[in-house]
Amino acid sequence: MKLAALCSGGKDSIFALWLAMKEHEIEKIIFVLPQREDSWMFHHPNVHLYELFSKCIGIPVEGLGFTGGKREEIPFLEKILKKADVEGIVSGVISSKFQKNNLDEVCRKLRKSHIAPLWNREPEEVLREELRSGISFIITGVFAEGLGKEWLGKKVGEDEVRKFLELSKKYGINPCGEGGEYETLVLDAPFFKFRIKIDEAEILWDGLRGVYLVKKAELEEKK
Repeated sequence: MKLAALCSGGKDSIFALWLAMKEHEIEKIIFVLPQREDSWMFHHPNVHLYELFSKCIGIPVEGLGFTGGKREEIPFLEKILKKADVEGIVSGVISSKFQKNNLDEVCRKLRKSHIAPLWNREPEEVLREELRSGISFIITGVFAEGLGKEWLGKKVGEDEVRKFLELSKKYGINPCGEGGEYETLVLDAPFFKFRIKIDEAEILWDGLRGVYLVKKAELEEKK
């Protein structure tokens, strides 16, 4: 099946894309670039790096700016998917009924399929599998109690996963961050042709929440 993948550069959308690539033909990758930080459907931090992902993955990437609010998100998705010459879309949704139902409805209207390889799986299981798969990612946004400034820019490994699970039990944080508790950026994956190298970044912290904003990045050869 020919598909378009909705991607943010975060771990879940990249992992879902990789799984879908094993069974389907990915025609293009769509990055939505929201101007507002409070988007319900779209990942915000560092989506401006979308062109690097095109070279890493070897699939055309389209970056589409979006300035609307919550009410405009679904019509916007419907508009861009209607133009896409594909049979369906891929998303990294795991347990968010809001996102899943909206994407299902858009696809139903357009008579396209919604492929969600991670849907309804245990978030803890998904997080551990993403790490075991060889995907390398860092934390680029923290927005929940228990997640402090020290997490920003940190590469996630087994120790960080254990801490996430402890915080999940203590504060009710979704282990995968699907509730908006944290955001990630993938720097490398087994199917990437290149690795993303961050040359310059800035931490923006307001005392309760913050982001790791990548200002300059480049591709480097994989050893």
